Amino acid sequence: MSATAHREPRAPEQPGGAGVVARAAAEIEGFAVRTPLQPNSRLSELVGARVLLKREDLQPVRSYKIRGAVNLIRALSQEEREQGVVCASAGNHAQGVALACAELGVDARIYLPRNTPRQKRDRVASLGGEHVRLILHGDTYDDASKAAILDASRTGATLAPAFDDPRVIAGQGTVTREILQDLGRAPDILLVPVGGGGLLAGALLALAEAPAEFHADRCRVIAVEPVGAASLQGALDAGAPLDLGEIDTFADGTAVRKVGDRPFEIIRDAGVEVATVETGAICQEMLRLYQVDGIIAEPSGAMAMADLDRRGIEPDSTVVAILSGGNNDVSRYAEVIERALVHEGRKHYFLVDFPQEPGALRRFLQDILGPDDDITFFEYVKRNNREFGPALVGVELGDPASYDALLERAEASPLVVEPISLDSPMLRYLV
Repeated sequence: MSATAHREPRAPEQPGGAGVVARAAAEIEGFAVRTPLQPNSRLSELVGARVLLKREDLQPVRSYKIRGAVNLIRALSQEEREQGVVCASAGNHAQGVALACAELGVDARIYLPRNTPRQKRDRVASLGGEHVRLILHGDTYDDASKAAILDASRTGATLAPAFDDPRVIAGQGTVTREILQDLGRAPDILLVPVGGGGLLAGALLALAEAPAEFHADRCRVIAVEPVGAASLQGALDAGAPLDLGEIDTFADGTAVRKVGDRPFEIIRDAGVEVATVETGAICQEMLRLYQVDGIIAEPSGAMAMADLDRRGIEPDSTVVAILSGGNNDVSRYAEVIERALVHEGRKHYFLVDFPQEPGALRRFLQDILGPDDDITFFEYVKRNNREFGPALVGVELGDPASYDALLERAEASPLVVEPISLDSPMLRYLV
């Protein structure tokens, strides 16, 4: 995890004048629901503070994205509605656009990256019905976005950006507006997941609109983004949005190569802290949310809570984390578990040269593995040597702290045991 130094926040300039978030709240009423702000005892005990989750996974589209999408589409003129809408999305914005278009009778073409989870694709199609056409294009949100922009310029349809639009930003700001209203003041810390920056920029607008007695200027805003797609940190370092090139798309809802220009104008001088989280830490939090709290969160939805104990939270402070979405495909949980185990040092892989003689595997089990360790993966790599047979072996430790002892036993054994490091290209095919 890395974080920028904390600075005193400065009220951002508001596109469209004062009160844009308040006006957006009126526009989206009846489409988006007012989601609960729920205390979380597990996280509160972890950091010794009062931690609350803003449950945007309980929206009709299981994500806050419905807010910005509805605010944008409701602002269109009748002529613009007749021309239709084009958008690109990693999946959640698409659901918001699909629902809004179906309710308002607007046709839309929605571009999604090819790696968008099937659960999200199916939901977009179901919500949009006859008003929506899905188009799969490219491997990332940015690829899909370029195709959507070309479509809009060619056909005259209105482009509905996922985050780079004042109406979308204002709509997303209603998340924080509700937090302030429910608390009756600003929280001490507000944790916001970041992809393109629309939710964070909207949060800053809502804080700027808050009455003086809410003490919004004292709120410590922490932007949380995946380490493999840290577009905001890159933009802040460069002084302007820049294309990161290759990114990790595991946290698909925030896998954006370039933060939005309009969000960045609001974020740049607002004194926001930026923290990055490893994919494994996100997976750990997804599993804890599911197993302990009974909450299904997508990777980006769990991001704000991941590594919470590393945020420097003062005891007895009030912390609000935005759980941004719950559109997780159940088929991904096997990968989530695997990544979490590797991250916490419980799962390891080895290349082992087994002599081609009886009892070789038994020696590995007896002499190297601990009593609580288990083999979870075993596959011969090749069998063209009559004397040795290299095998790829996955081991789950009963206690992560026992790893060094296992390596010592392996070193003392006649077997050749080679650990596969976390940065090995081979691990990408296993995890």
